[in-house]
Amino acid sequence: MAFAYLPVFYKLQITSTYEYLNLRFNETVRLLGSILFLTKMLLYIPIVIYVPALAFSQVTGINLHLVTPLVCTVCIFYTTLGGLKAVVWTDTIQTVMMFGALTAVMFMGVSSVGGFGEVWRRSEDGGRIDFFNFDWDPTIRHTFWTVAIGNYFSWLASCSINQAMVQRCLAMPSLKSARITIVILVVGIMALISMCCYMGLVIFAYYHKCDPITRGSIHKSDQLLPYFVMHISSSMPGLPGLFVSGVFSAALRQDLIKPRIKKPLSEARASFLMKVIVVLIGSICVALVFVVEKMGALIQATGSLSAITAGPLLGIFTLGMFFPNANATGALVGGLMSGCLIGWISVGTQMKMAQGVIRFPQKYVSIEGCSANWVAEYLSLTLSSEIKDKPVQDTFILYRLSYMYYTLVGAVTAVVVGFITSFLTGGNEKLIHEDLLSPVIYRFLKRTKQTDAKNENEIAMTEN
Repeated sequence: MAFAYLPVFYKLQITSTYEYLNLRFNETVRLLGSILFLTKMLLYIPIVIYVPALAFSQVTGINLHLVTPLVCTVCIFYTTLGGLKAVVWTDTIQTVMMFGALTAVMFMGVSSVGGFGEVWRRSEDGGRIDFFNFDWDPTIRHTFWTVAIGNYFSWLASCSINQAMVQRCLAMPSLKSARITIVILVVGIMALISMCCYMGLVIFAYYHKCDPITRGSIHKSDQLLPYFVMHISSSMPGLPGLFVSGVFSAALRQDLIKPRIKKPLSEARASFLMKVIVVLIGSICVALVFVVEKMGALIQATGSLSAITAGPLLGIFTLGMFFPNANATGALVGGLMSGCLIGWISVGTQMKMAQGVIRFPQKYVSIEGCSANWVAEYLSLTLSSEIKDKPVQDTFILYRLSYMYYTLVGAVTAVVVGFITSFLTGGNEKLIHEDLLSPVIYRFLKRTKQTDAKNENEIAMTEN
C-alpha cells in the first residue's frame, strides 16, 4: 500500500480513488468501480449494524430489530451533518473506546479463568492452539497458508484501493506522513486482531467444561462474547455498558451521479443530494440486516461477501497500475468476469451452508461440567433434529474453497482476463503518463515511451 498503490493516488491528488479509473481507462470503467464499491458497502454495512445490535440485545434484552434502526440512525446523523471531519473525529474516539473495552473484558476474563498460563493450558488441551498447520489443501478454511496468503490479499484490497482508507491517507500533508499513518494502521490492526484472537481463547478456557451453545443458552457462536461479558461482569455493573460502547465504536466507523449530470451542481444542491443518498443507503442497510441474521458465522459471511467486490476492484486497479498495455475493454471484462465468478462461489456456498449441505469440521466442545438441569432440553434438541448434511467432499469443488482465498481468486481472475482481453482487442494505443503507473514498475518501462507520454502531458497542460 505504501510504496506500490498510495504514491499513484497521492501524485494525482484526486478526491476519489475511482477518478483514477477514469484517467487510466475511461468513464465506463470508473462507473463499474463505483458500482462495485457501493455494492461492497451494501453487503458490508448490514453486518456492521448487526454486530453491535446483537451485543446490545444480548446485554439489555431489547429486541434486536428495535436496536438496528437506532444504530443506523446515529450513523446517518453524524455522517450527514459532519462529513469527513465528523467521521475522522468519531473514528479517533471510537478507537480508544474499542481498545479500552476489549482490554477491560480480556483482563477480567483472564482473571476469572485463573491467569494467562491457565488460559493457554486449557486452550492447548482443547486443540485451539493451531499456528502451524502447513496443509496446502485450499478447502481447509484456516491454515497457515490461507491466513498468510489469502488473508494478505483481503487486507490489501481493504486498505490499498478502498476509498474510505485512501481518502484518509490523502488528507495527510505529505506522502511521508501518509506512510507513517499506514505504519500506525498496521500496528493497530496487528494489536486489535491479536487481542480478538486471544479473547477467543479466553472464552473457550472459561467455558471449556460447559459449552453454552451445546447447552442451549445461546443459539449462535456470534453471541458468545456478549454472553461471556454478562457472566464475568456480575461484580462490575458498568462493564456491560463499556463493552457495548466498545462494540458500537468498532462498528460505527459521488462517483455515480456527478458524471451523469450535465449541469454543474451548486454546493447546496450537491450537499442535499449527498444527504439524501446517505439516508437512502442507510435505510436499505437496515432492511438487509434481516438477511444477515439468517446467515452463518459472521467471520466467514463477512469474508465471503466482501470478496465479491474486493477481488474485482483490486484486480482492476492492479491491472491499471502494473500493466501499461491494459485497456479499458480488458478492465471492464476482467472486472465483470471476476465479480460474477466470486459472486457465484460466495452466494452458492452460503446457500449450501444454509441448506445444511455444507458443514465444516468443528472443534471439540465439552458439556461434562454443566449442571444437570440442561439435559432434558439438550436431548430434545438433538433427538428431534434430522441429519440432512452430506459430507463437504460431495459438494462442488469451488464451494469447498476456503473463503480466505476468494479475494485472491477474484483479483487474479480480473488481472488475467483483463490482460488477455486487452491483448485480443489491440492493447493500449494511447500513451500512459508514468504518474498513472505504480513506481514499482518504473524500472521496467521503456524510457522513450515514458518520456514521450510525460512530454505530451506537459504540452497539454501548457496549452490549457
